[in-house]
Amino acid sequence: MSTSTGTDDSVHLPAFPGARSARCPFDPPVEYTRWRLSEGLQRVRTSHGKTAWVVSRLEDAKIVLSDPRISADSRRYPVLTASGQDEKMPPAFPRMDDPEHARIRRMLTGEFTVKRMEAMRPRLRELVDGILVEMIGEGRRPTDLVRAYALPVPSLAISLLLGVPYDEHPFFQQHTATLTSLDASQEERTAARRTLFDYIVSLVKQKEREPGDDPISRLLAERAATGELSRQDVAMIAQILLHAGHETTANMIGLGTLALLQNPEQAARLRDTEDPEVVAGAVEELLRYLTIAQDMMWRVATEDLTLGGQLVRAGDMLSVNLPAANRDAPFQDADTFDIDRNARGHLAFGYGIHQCLGQSLARVELQESLPTLLRALPDLRLAVPLEQVRFRHDMATFGVHELPVTW
Repeated sequence: MSTSTGTDDSVHLPAFPGARSARCPFDPPVEYTRWRLSEGLQRVRTSHGKTAWVVSRLEDAKIVLSDPRISADSRRYPVLTASGQDEKMPPAFPRMDDPEHARIRRMLTGEFTVKRMEAMRPRLRELVDGILVEMIGEGRRPTDLVRAYALPVPSLAISLLLGVPYDEHPFFQQHTATLTSLDASQEERTAARRTLFDYIVSLVKQKEREPGDDPISRLLAERAATGELSRQDVAMIAQILLHAGHETTANMIGLGTLALLQNPEQAARLRDTEDPEVVAGAVEELLRYLTIAQDMMWRVATEDLTLGGQLVRAGDMLSVNLPAANRDAPFQDADTFDIDRNARGHLAFGYGIHQCLGQSLARVELQESLPTLLRALPDLRLAVPLEQVRFRHDMATFGVHELPVTW
């Protein structure tokens, strides 16, 4: 019988995602190492009370994220997604399979090229400097670095890119927090998604009347020329870009800053270097070492197959355990944070055809925000003991709720 349909024995299975140790909050839960080193796959109880296979080895994870026998289409596992419960909403394109997924992704690829993101770097640098000037000028110490810096940087960046008024960012933060909370009910997630979607639909209508130099306006021009997209399709794409464009990067800035403060020698190396390759390498290592996506990579098998020596039946749900995969053997001494290692090949942005579309933007934001913060505030330090920092154990994206700092 398919493991995805039964829940009677789920109470006896280990929970996924697992609990991180308070003493080592940057490390994945200790049982992930055992799962990665064991044969086969681990069967777990999900945060939704269902059963699934967890895939923890790097090579197995790559297979799950690229094998055409394994589907990303959320309509195949509606019990895990708000979109599957709400037929009034169009599906999100990252939760589609090809050819639907490829058709929409092709329309967006040009908006997020490395060249285009590099062209944004000077403007991003100005934004980062301006946010720091405001934060320091407030003179409030201790201050919450999440509120004052980690959230404003990506919110301003994605607002700039998409042509969305920045003064709307508290609205997005409130509702995207509900969407990524593991404790939020299905009804709460659906309500938050609908509220966000209704706002975006109104924004799309405004862009139709007053187009600008931004991806939403260009998608609308594509719609007018080809008729391929509906207004709702454009709105859903815009919502995904806004959500993904600030939630994950904000968490990486906050958690990355904390990891650097806990490793002062490496923080000093990042602060003092003028070599962009060292900065780029440090960001890749932070992405690998922290791997904040802890409960987001869901798939379903469309036919029977063997994966990592484990028989997986058609209809079985799988979750890719990215924090475990990024601590796998290809990364030597993987539990050590080392900004000089070659961390390329990590899966923090996923893998295969669904790999994160905005990864180049995220990299530029992190490369600008982290060293600039350390240089502007060389005495930056935690204002509370590490054990008092509130981590986002209750969220699909790991990070910190607040980061009290002083200087």
